[in-house]
Amino acid sequence: MNKCIWIVNVILSLFLTSAFAESRRPNVLLVVADDLGYTDLGSFGGEIETPNLDVLAKSGLRLSQFYTAATCSPTRAMLMTGVDHHKVGLGTMAEALAPNQRGKLGYEGHLNDRAAFLPNVFADAGYRTLMSGKWHLGHDEAHSPTARGFHKSFALLDGGAGHFSDLGIASMHAAYRENGEPVTLPDDFYSSRFYTDKMIEYIETERESGKPFFGYLAYTAPHWPLQAPDASIAKYKNRYAQGYDQLHRQRVKNAKALGLTSDAAATAPRQPGQKPWQELTQEEQKIEQRTMEIYAAMVDDMDRHFGRLINYLKDIGELDSTIIFFMSDNGAEGANLDKKYKRFRQHVETCCDNRYENMGKANSYLFQGPNWARASVGPARDYKGSVSEGGIHAPAFVWYSGMQNAHSISDQFVTVKDVLPTLLDLASIPLPSGKELSVEGRLFLTSSQNVSADMGWELFGGKAYRQGHWKLVHRSPMQGGKGWQLYNLKNDPLEQSDLSEQHPQKLQNMMQLWQDYEKRNQLIYPTFKH
Repeated sequence: MNKCIWIVNVILSLFLTSAFAESRRPNVLLVVADDLGYTDLGSFGGEIETPNLDVLAKSGLRLSQFYTAATCSPTRAMLMTGVDHHKVGLGTMAEALAPNQRGKLGYEGHLNDRAAFLPNVFADAGYRTLMSGKWHLGHDEAHSPTARGFHKSFALLDGGAGHFSDLGIASMHAAYRENGEPVTLPDDFYSSRFYTDKMIEYIETERESGKPFFGYLAYTAPHWPLQAPDASIAKYKNRYAQGYDQLHRQRVKNAKALGLTSDAAATAPRQPGQKPWQELTQEEQKIEQRTMEIYAAMVDDMDRHFGRLINYLKDIGELDSTIIFFMSDNGAEGANLDKKYKRFRQHVETCCDNRYENMGKANSYLFQGPNWARASVGPARDYKGSVSEGGIHAPAFVWYSGMQNAHSISDQFVTVKDVLPTLLDLASIPLPSGKELSVEGRLFLTSSQNVSADMGWELFGGKAYRQGHWKLVHRSPMQGGKGWQLYNLKNDPLEQSDLSEQHPQKLQNMMQLWQDYEKRNQLIYPTFKH
């Protein structure tokens, strides 16, 4: 009897293998930009030249209501698992763990083993899994991309690094691994070019397998320190002479015209202590212009090198068999961390030369700053690190050949947790099972399932909960938070009009939802300010 069953299983396996070969699953390419603001792409209202991303965004489905965590590693934890980051090891960033959080469940500082990992699921389904770029989900070999299901990987383990070298963001050297092993960078390294080259190399190497690929291309552009080739920067010379205030107004106007933001959207107020452009000295304007020229060059270069990957997929006949999902990991960076934190200031003073003539080079260390970031986030309050809209509302789109809702914009509320189940559904792969934690995200491309417009956020003590158009917010102490506030995002996307007194019952209902979220995810608030 056992022999008969074995024979049947062998025949069935051969049949399925043959059927799979005849109707191979699609490739999946997941692309993540680092600190890219909502309006930075041309297809989302920006003036930076991003034709390769724009053609896919406009011919695919743009998501005007896509939400992430407030910073990178919590977002990436949810992206890789479809589960709230407080449960899977990145309750806060590893670099920001408070003494009372260390060693606690959900605050390990790396992906724990409670949930299934996206690359493992694709690998188990017969995919070749490939990664190039930023990881930021664990330093040890046991927590590297190789250990989490990638067959091939070249990964920056830290939260950021120099774009021409291994200059660390808070130390002299950043850490990299290729296929799990420590590795050094080549002398001609430039992040966007190199990560693209690696992805092309990996795809080419795996073509002989005949299997589809799952590619995770995680650019570090335009994350600080702002650095780009001289020729790329020169392309944007004098493009920003009008200043950051005018750019902010134009970006908001463009986003409205494209249908990517509410008609109620307006220009966001300037951060306290920041000067209007006209009040800057000529020298200050000169430095500010160069800063934005470098930032624009980084976004432009990311797009240009991404375009090389798209052309490669066309050349090998795989583009029309590839699903592409693009996103940013959070809002734009609006803080000058070297002015805010001593350790950054000391690092910059030790490592780098920020004189005007050296800005953008390998040994410079620059931030976009609050005023240009105000333009990047568009009609939103605050920036990266905040649970206000500017920190968690990010650009995203999905594209694949023959998609039904092509050439359109969706205002459906979508979160980063929804990416995993949606990509698996498009690839006809069932949701993972057998783990302690089940996937929390929902499908956002299938009309038969509606994504619930509910999500909670917490990071660095900042707290928020959204249900429909209503949002409850308690900004962190370091951002001036003084209590709970209630906003209606449909009428007030800038979160300027607190409605908690006018709608006390709604406030109570939202507070209950927050408390349920807090309990469900076992939040541990830090004992010190970050």
